[in-house]
Amino acid sequence: MPLLGTFIVPHPPLIVPEIGKGQESRIQKTIDAYKEVARRISSLKPDTIIITTPHSILYADYFHLSPGSQGEGSFRDFGAPQVQMALDYDEELVRSISALAQAAGISAGTRGERNRSLDHGTMVPLYFIHQEYDDFKLVRISLSGFSPLIHYRFGKCIMQAIAQADKKAVIVASGDLSHKLKKDGPYGLSKEGPIFDREVTEAMASGDFLKFMTFEESFCESAAECGLRSFTIMAGALDGKAVKSELLSYEGPFGVGYAVAAFETIGDDESRHFEVQYEKKENEKIESFKAAEDPFVRLARQSLEHYVKHNERIDRPSSLSAELIEKRAGVFVSLKMEGRLRGCIGTIFPTTACVADEIIQNAISSGTEDFRFSPVLEKELPRLVYSVDVLGDPEPISSPKELDPKRYGVIVSLRGRRGLLLPNLEGIDTPEQQVKIALQKAGISARERYSMERFEVVRHK
Repeated sequence: MPLLGTFIVPHPPLIVPEIGKGQESRIQKTIDAYKEVARRISSLKPDTIIITTPHSILYADYFHLSPGSQGEGSFRDFGAPQVQMALDYDEELVRSISALAQAAGISAGTRGERNRSLDHGTMVPLYFIHQEYDDFKLVRISLSGFSPLIHYRFGKCIMQAIAQADKKAVIVASGDLSHKLKKDGPYGLSKEGPIFDREVTEAMASGDFLKFMTFEESFCESAAECGLRSFTIMAGALDGKAVKSELLSYEGPFGVGYAVAAFETIGDDESRHFEVQYEKKENEKIESFKAAEDPFVRLARQSLEHYVKHNERIDRPSSLSAELIEKRAGVFVSLKMEGRLRGCIGTIFPTTACVADEIIQNAISSGTEDFRFSPVLEKELPRLVYSVDVLGDPEPISSPKELDPKRYGVIVSLRGRRGLLLPNLEGIDTPEQQVKIALQKAGISARERYSMERFEVVRHK
């Protein structure tokens, strides 16, 4: 059976009257739009509602689908334990989605559940839906740390599972927008917050789902968005479909953006295969990066590609410049894929004969030994973007006032523990942020008597 409809909704707990106790009236447009969504779902009479939520269990490399026959929860954590709900899960559709995702090379399933209770990203939409309709089963799906492209492809697997099932389904993509819209809001204001909300709601209104995948990760982090990956899964479920798009409401009086949108499938549209468009744009971007690479970055790419393909270290090329073979310095090599960090390892002080050898060593380490990531696979190599930072000599400083996050990196040290943060990183705007992150890396408390050094770098892209 076809997918009957898809909706984007927010999940502020205070929209529930038992929690808001009158405050919910300040987002009345959102409430009215939510009720309209509930009425539309009731008129569609789905057998199953699939909710994607940012607040279920989240894994870096796995989509978690809630297991078992039933889910239940309450708003106890928000001061309203009397508001409770229990729903039957659609176990058949859960199995089908998991199997199709695995067949597509996407890690997904029901393993690793840590908390069986329904989260508020699921319960807020259900609170409104239940006022109009309750004859359905539920599939609850978490987000992941995968790239936007993988979230989109996972949405296609959901669509395929729905098409194969003899049942009617609706997708509800639960997610707030920026959490940084107002100085007096709970999370403060960032300049990226209002920009993100404007651009993402324009994409909702026009049905431009490609936009969901092309926001830079650092921009999204600065905006403190919540639901973008949820929306991207929904978009994947509508791959190749013509849709009627409606932005039903948008508000942000509490400093967090709340959008409600509805999308009705009205046929097929070959121009709306956004996965293909996204990959084309990414390939063009990477080719432009490769064409502009200087010898430092080119050497890093050659080093990692040779190692991954042949399991051996590349010989140092004989045609390198004097700057690469006569100078010694610490070097950091950073890898990004689809705008997200894929590895970063470096040396504060030189450990090899020259900068070239330092690049070769650290490029391989960044791709294979960064404990935060699995080793780079050969199929990923064409999609990597590299940068190389050559460090200047560190100099001691006595105060963060001597730092400039755009010019200087920082090193914090205490009894053999050491943390480093490079300069000119997106989202790092103050010396205090620099020092805090470096201390976290080193495992040093801000209350301890640590030493600081600053350094400059030459960044090669």
